[in-house]
Amino acid sequence: MADNQEFPASNLTWQILRHAQQHNYAVGAYNCYNTDGVMAVIRAAERKRSAAIIQLFPWTMHFQGLDFVRYVVHAAHGATVPIAVHLDHCIKPDDVELALTLPFDSIMVDASTLDEEANIEYCKEIVAKARAVNITIEAEMGRIEGGEDGLPTVDMDAVLTRPEEAEDFVRRTGVHYLAPSFGNIHGGYPEGGAEKSWDLPRLASIGKLIASQTPIALHGTHPVSDELFQRTIPYGVRKINLNRTVRDDYTRFIAENAGSMELTVLSMQGVEVYAQSVERMMDVLGSSGRY
Repeated sequence: MADNQEFPASNLTWQILRHAQQHNYAVGAYNCYNTDGVMAVIRAAERKRSAAIIQLFPWTMHFQGLDFVRYVVHAAHGATVPIAVHLDHCIKPDDVELALTLPFDSIMVDASTLDEEANIEYCKEIVAKARAVNITIEAEMGRIEGGEDGLPTVDMDAVLTRPEEAEDFVRRTGVHYLAPSFGNIHGGYPEGGAEKSWDLPRLASIGKLIASQTPIALHGTHPVSDELFQRTIPYGVRKINLNRTVRDDYTRFIAENAGSMELTVLSMQGVEVYAQSVERMMDVLGSSGRY
């Protein structure tokens, strides 16, 4: 991928998701909280010859610090396959401004709690600022319900993305990726699961209007079956956020073995457990073997 292209083609997240769009598959965006997660994603991606996106939360900027963010970017960009680094659910304006000073490839600006016009104006402003530093922007239209990693828990009477307004939102804001609300929920589903909650015809309608130019990002993915993930790909879903889906086996392994293994052995084996979970999802999403 050439480095001398004009924005947004010069941006790594954009390159990864456009390639997925052109070849009809999806790329996992893996939420990482520590070095184990970062190493697991990179090792899995290199073994599977798959692109990947490492996602951090604003929590990381504050708890682990800006040098940790720089380490993650350096490690990701040093891989033998394309791996971008994305800041997920950046809600506070001060955090967005801070993120724009860091070497992120992309940022999700979450202004979905604002009214529609305010969301549009804010996203448009951030897109203009981000362009100057070669960062692409994801935004949420509607409201993806639930609470996770600092997200507010809001009324379960979901505000769903209206397909007829999605195209207008993308055009007016200039955002590069859209995270629609179609019944997907952060942090766990009620009885019936995602299969009952998701309005796939709504997602299909949104995809028909915007997906040829704007990759769709899927949030609220636990628990979700492999088949349901795959059903979203023809609708233009190219970025699939994955957190507990690939982290639970690792968490369980660490909890069960922390008292009986040396820390070095625990870490090495834990990363391998984590990497295998990531590899499995790369196969499910169709990103394996693309590079």
